[in-house]
Parts: sequence; structure tokens; C-alpha cells
Amino acid sequence: MKQNNDLTSLPNIGKVIAARLREVGIETPEELKAIGSENAFVRLKTMDEGACINELLGLEGAIQGIRDHDLDESRKAELKAFYKITKINSK
Repeated sequence: MKQNNDLTSLPNIGKVIAARLREVGIETPEELKAIGSENAFVRLKTMDEGACINELLGLEGAIQGIRDHDLDESRKAELKAFYKITKINSK
């Protein structure tokens, strides 16, 4: 079975987020998975300070292959704490 190397094949990743990920050097689902949601989000945030928590949760869901609403509550809490740190550091 052939793997789909298009970022939009992942849950939560539409054309706009896929284009933004490509702008920061993330071209494939495998690259996103290798980089991880936090590092990918930091890259996006350097390009757009308005990057929001929903994007971070969406990236994590994409990596796990699930909708962001279905993320484990403890993982959501970790990501929300990480997001708060990125907001503090960008001020």
C-alpha cells in the first residue's frame, strides 16, 4: 500500500495549515511526526505570532492520527501548559 505524503491526508490538517507547515520546512506527514507538535508549533509561531492553541492541538491530533477533540485529557493539559509558555516567551 502506497503511503500518502500529503500533509492534508492527516486529520486536522487542511490546505492552509499544510501550506504554513511547508513554509517552515515541514513537507510530509513523516517530517511532522519526527519533529513533533511542540517543535512544529514553535516554527509556525516564529512565522505568525497569532498561532493559537487550536493549531497546537490540531498538530498533535494529526501526529496521533485522530481529531484534536479526541486527544487524551492529560496530553491536552500538557499542550496547554506548553502553549502558555510560548505566549510568555513571545512577549
